[in-house]
Amino acid sequence: MSLQLNGRPVKVLVVDDEAAIREILVASLKDESYEVHSAHDGLSGLKAMQEFHPDIVFLDIWMPGNMDGLQLLTRAKEALSHTQYVMISGHGTIDTAVKATKLGAFDFIEKPLSIDKIQIIISNIVNYMQEKDEKNAFLNKLRKNLSLIGDSENLGQVRHLIARTAPTQSWILVSGENGVGKELVAQNIHYLSHRASRPFVDINCSQIPEDLLEGEIFGFEKGALPGLEKTRFGRLDMASGGTLYVQDIAAMNQTVQLRLLRYLQEKKYQRVGSNEFVDNDVRIIAGNSLDLEKEVQTGSFREDLFYRLNLISINVPALRDRKQDIPILVQHFSEIFSRESGYPKKTFSESAIEQLRNHSWPGNIRELRNFVERVYILTPGEFVDLHDVRFAGLVDKEAATIVEDGISNFRDARAKFEKEYLIKKIQDNNGNITKTAEMIGLERSYLHRKIKAYGIEVT
Repeated sequence: MSLQLNGRPVKVLVVDDEAAIREILVASLKDESYEVHSAHDGLSGLKAMQEFHPDIVFLDIWMPGNMDGLQLLTRAKEALSHTQYVMISGHGTIDTAVKATKLGAFDFIEKPLSIDKIQIIISNIVNYMQEKDEKNAFLNKLRKNLSLIGDSENLGQVRHLIARTAPTQSWILVSGENGVGKELVAQNIHYLSHRASRPFVDINCSQIPEDLLEGEIFGFEKGALPGLEKTRFGRLDMASGGTLYVQDIAAMNQTVQLRLLRYLQEKKYQRVGSNEFVDNDVRIIAGNSLDLEKEVQTGSFREDLFYRLNLISINVPALRDRKQDIPILVQHFSEIFSRESGYPKKTFSESAIEQLRNHSWPGNIRELRNFVERVYILTPGEFVDLHDVRFAGLVDKEAATIVEDGISNFRDARAKFEKEYLIKKIQDNNGNITKTAEMIGLERSYLHRKIKAYGIEVT
């Protein structure tokens, strides 16, 4: 049984001026249930490609007429880039094989042809094409999951910079407060670049002990540390050909700063404890929540490294500067938590959304995401109102007046919110205690005790 692509037979085109070879090859492939067409020269081969749209073309190099196999390959690659080409020749040379490969041929085989070898080549091509399709599908899905959510103008400016800089090889500095999504910006740059199929690796300089940071980035040679019996790869090794995102770069000490600067200049480095240089092409994206220019002025950060990294700067806005994006972010996080946890998707009321807009969100996107998750855990119903977001612990201007009203400790504040929450849920169920208990996940007897303790009147 033949191999298939996307649930259909593989389409093969044979282009050869020798009728006997065409007939044998076509018959053999048809016996294996491939969909096969043939052509006898370059011009008929080009026409067949345009009409048949083959997955694989077996293409003879030496053919009579105005177009030989290499010329046909050049023209075909421009029109059918997804098709894979295998060059065949009765008197090929190494130079010809190299030239065909440079022009985009997948493989090169010599006559007389072996059907077994041709089957192996077809199998290799199909596996390659399937892996390529799977990788592209994965990258498209990943790009969708990593999308920057929001319609605000300042976020649009960030998207514009990502689109302009991602295809380049430039180093980039991503700045912004904690929780704004700097790593998400770095990931978008990577997965929209030509390095998307290579690794994206990150390292947080503030979370690694200062004496180990150099080795974590550049690696340790065998024996560089007590008990280290083999070479330990660093993050640059892991990110080979891809992108290294360096978080909190201001926490990097001067020694490591100098080594990183040299790597940016020379594209090679030495592992700790080694005299050998490692050539490695990795794109560096640096992230930081501090003002690096001030760090340069105080001498904490190298000026030359700052200007190297600051070739392109992207500032990610704080959530308080893009509050019009809060409703769509809440909806986005709701869909995620509903899908991942199995909870029914919740609808936030206009008053609840307005309360979220009025909050300052010092923790930015990260804080909002965590809060929406907390709402999902604490609110049993599918409708989230003002009482629910307050019950989930949102600290806002109105809540701040609690202190002025004489409620100065957390327990009393929580009791106030809890009472308001129960009143609202009882009203939603028209005073039906049994139904209210089921909705909010409490035992009926426990709810009665709470009603009595808070002096709630049930009508």
